[in-house]
Amino acid sequence: MPSPASNYGFSTTQNDVRTTNPLPRAVLRSNNYLLLDGEWRFAVDPDDTGLRDGWYLAHNYQQTANWPGSVEEHMAQGQPDAPRWQDKVVVWYEREFPLPERGDDGTHSLFQLTFGACGYETRVWLNGFLLNTIEGEQVHYGEYTSFSFELREEHLRPVNRLTVRIVDTMDADTTRGKQESHVYKRGGIWYQTYTGAVRSVWLEMVERNRLRSRVGVDSIIEDQMVRFNLTTRIHDPGLYTLRLQVYDRVASTPHPLATADFPLRLEAGQRQQRVVMELAGAKLWAPGSPNLYRLVAQLIDSEGYSAEIETHFGLRKIESRGTYVYLNNEPIYLDGILYQPGTATFEEMQRHMHAMQALGCNLVRVHIAGVDPRIYNLADELGLLLWVEVPSPHSSTPKSRENHRAELLRMLALIESHPSIVIWSLYNEDWGAQDIATNPETRRYIVEMYHHMHINHPQFLVVDNDGWQHISQEGRLKSDLLTAHVYTPELERWSELLDRMVQGDLNNVAVLPLVIGDPFFYGRQKPLIVSEWGGFGFADYGGPQSSDERTERIRQFKQELRKRPIAGDVYTQATNIEDERNGLIDFHGGELTVPQGLLASKSASPEDTAPQAG
Repeated sequence: MPSPASNYGFSTTQNDVRTTNPLPRAVLRSNNYLLLDGEWRFAVDPDDTGLRDGWYLAHNYQQTANWPGSVEEHMAQGQPDAPRWQDKVVVWYEREFPLPERGDDGTHSLFQLTFGACGYETRVWLNGFLLNTIEGEQVHYGEYTSFSFELREEHLRPVNRLTVRIVDTMDADTTRGKQESHVYKRGGIWYQTYTGAVRSVWLEMVERNRLRSRVGVDSIIEDQMVRFNLTTRIHDPGLYTLRLQVYDRVASTPHPLATADFPLRLEAGQRQQRVVMELAGAKLWAPGSPNLYRLVAQLIDSEGYSAEIETHFGLRKIESRGTYVYLNNEPIYLDGILYQPGTATFEEMQRHMHAMQALGCNLVRVHIAGVDPRIYNLADELGLLLWVEVPSPHSSTPKSRENHRAELLRMLALIESHPSIVIWSLYNEDWGAQDIATNPETRRYIVEMYHHMHINHPQFLVVDNDGWQHISQEGRLKSDLLTAHVYTPELERWSELLDRMVQGDLNNVAVLPLVIGDPFFYGRQKPLIVSEWGGFGFADYGGPQSSDERTERIRQFKQELRKRPIAGDVYTQATNIEDERNGLIDFHGGELTVPQGLLASKSASPEDTAPQAG
């Protein structure tokens, strides 16, 4: 039986494999850190009086809870018979920690506190003083990405008290993914809400003037050029040098393959800077040949003091061109699978990724979820393409669109360096955009974000609303892929629906029309992807119950896909999640329940006419 599902993977504190990248982040720093995971004092604030009564100054906590974890499990541990919250939950966490020894006199460094993910609404106090995030927020909203606080010297003590207040509600305007809300109640495809302290928290020394842990990468493979987007954080204005060095990630050598210096005059605060480097002779990244390079980026002040970060990257190009998707200028068929990580630990997610590759997949669609960033690193190393999605709100309002945009931008800032990430979905099946066909404001926002992605993040393909109701303006589809969710247990009906789609029938194949707005004449202008199919584990879908029957049904359906000019498909889904019993992988152990290679194109049919996965 799988764990109850949510929209993120937990960090773990026991039996965790902490090797080259021990913290849930994709960019490394060569400094020491103090992990603050473990036992915290814990209290539920049922009447929301803690702020008024000053719990951040002093409070008598009666319970403890292990961080990371979820509010729901912590409440259940304290009161096993307590009803599950239905509207709003307010909880408090608190612990002490000794101030680590400094590596210098403090001239060049300061303490930074980082939450790997926490939410949906988080306030933090240090020794009774309310902290502001680096972005200036007294309250951080969101629960899928990391956020940090710079700690002021006057607030620090030899032993420090850290207090955290977390609030979540069933508000449908917040970015929830498939967690239940006031609109979509638990059951079927909607899951129990799990929220709160979902990833690690740590303290570290960072430089006052430094590069933040966010790197964007965009390749121009024809010219062997790479554009890096870096973010500086400055307390002392002045002249700086940005030095980039690129190394072979496999061959151990002290000499960089390429190096470049960029002089910068920086004011106090935070800013982004894009720079370009040439990497002559660089190998491209792709499934089957996931060639990666190591980037060492230094920010050097006028006195020669250097602040350094390190990450990896790969050169690759993804395009939507006519009938097919092209990777590095070669057509590729996307053999995909839908992945909902649920409450999987980091180790369980690692096993899932290896299992999905063993199934023959070259693409994993991470379904409206935020995961431990190290999973993106693993996909880079394995050569797995990733399709990521913004956790959706459940209502279509100006506020929900504001929350959606903020969540998208937070995710982009932290994971836009990974060559494995090739596709982004803005929405899925109209969740949070239910009025997409009737409300011009909803369509205007989605089109605006589609264009924003194209201009600012050209290294990705963008899907406006996956599954159906893509937006057309003046006959131009505002999506790089024409995607359809098609569930049917009957092979003959399946073949008929595929034929209709490739012939340009956009109205009679999915639950809703595939395109809305102005008329769109398919004519193979865009790659067609069946981005959800299968569901054979559902009895009411008429699916087979035995593994052998399911294996044969999948093989037959896959053969029909590959006989037609379709660019890819996404089998649904990888593991069982709550009521959705259609997985092919054991949730905890990662073992396959069907043969290896089942979802690979090479096993589909000798009559394949579409390009093979590259």
